[in-house]
Amino acid sequence: MRWDPLEVNWPAFRGRYANLGSVVSIGGGPANTTSLLRVMNERAVFAEIFRLGKVSRPELAQATGLSKPTISVALADLERARLVRPVGLRTGNAGRAALLYEIRPEAGWVLAVDVGRAYVRLALADLVGEIAARAEEPSRAESLDGLLDQLSRMVAGLTAGAGLAPGDVTVAVFGTPGIHDKETGALRLAPNLPGWERPGAVERLAVVTESPYVLENDVDLAAVGEGAYGLGEGVSHFVFVSIGTGIGMGVVIDGKLYRGSQGAAGEISYLPVGEGDPLVDLGRGMFESVASAGGVVAIAERLGLSTGTAKDVFEAARAGNEAALKAVAAEADHVAHALAGVIAVLDPELVVLGGGIGAQAGDLLIRPVSERLESLVALRPPRIEVSTLGPDAVLLGALAVGLATARDLVFERAVAGPAR
Repeated sequence: MRWDPLEVNWPAFRGRYANLGSVVSIGGGPANTTSLLRVMNERAVFAEIFRLGKVSRPELAQATGLSKPTISVALADLERARLVRPVGLRTGNAGRAALLYEIRPEAGWVLAVDVGRAYVRLALADLVGEIAARAEEPSRAESLDGLLDQLSRMVAGLTAGAGLAPGDVTVAVFGTPGIHDKETGALRLAPNLPGWERPGAVERLAVVTESPYVLENDVDLAAVGEGAYGLGEGVSHFVFVSIGTGIGMGVVIDGKLYRGSQGAAGEISYLPVGEGDPLVDLGRGMFESVASAGGVVAIAERLGLSTGTAKDVFEAARAGNEAALKAVAAEADHVAHALAGVIAVLDPELVVLGGGIGAQAGDLLIRPVSERLESLVALRPPRIEVSTLGPDAVLLGALAVGLATARDLVFERAVAGPAR
């Protein structure tokens, strides 16, 4: 199966999201000018095949500006390196049918992992984004060791099921709550993942996969997924706001993910919204205390509604329950006040709501939030829409980052790395 859609302009994607987390170190290239130019030509051709899909020599010459003989040499080298393959002829035009080339899917593999408090989701994709296998389980996030054991078992099963050895994965991308402290190797601001705040915790992901790996904030990855595959595609200024078990935000400015000086941009759970409410737990953040799933349930119960989950509260509101409607109104007011601060600072064109509450209760929240914002912001509020990616937003973002990274890695290993 393919994610829908998967037509991503990878050169543009790399420009937009070039400041994502860990950078994989790659060895030096060829020593002489002739070899360097040849590798540059091959890299340009390789990138255009990614961008265009099935493509002919004349189309590559037009897209790259390189001569047809140069294109032929580059294609021959890429084919020998097992990065591209001929895939038939383009017919229907006058004259000779053109031989078409495409990326060889098995040239690289990407493992995308969404580590949540409630669920762990994995996807294994080939180099063109075709999903070979998926897995999902309730998360064993109550302990670091238990979660690492679970991830290791799931990754081993996923790769074996696809007929791969663990070392065949080109790159793995993990999305988790919190902020990776690169100095200590700990995960900060992730209270839903106990044990990860210990020094060196992040480095222990090395036991999960034998491949190079990248760790990213899950909501940042969701924003990347939204920009690559969802409502944020082609939008230069937007935010992705995840409201669920926790609350977070990914920020895209001028088409690039904005991280902040410590990687903590978008930690809106700590916005001073709900001050004075007895639910407030400063360890979790004021806004998250009153507006996350637990906050919605607590407010509903305080209003006299006996319920188990936030989903129950929203279903009761749809059925007309007065206490549930008041709880939803309180939630909308909290969200509107938080977004008013975001809008005043960032002036986004689009706000995308995701997460368990953002996605499932958008029909109840968007209208009252938009109306409340009319009186809270100086200019016209931005569009507010519910993500179309659902629970796969983080996984899609991890996949997008992994595919872009894997493309560069396989090229370096197969073409640029060896002596020419």
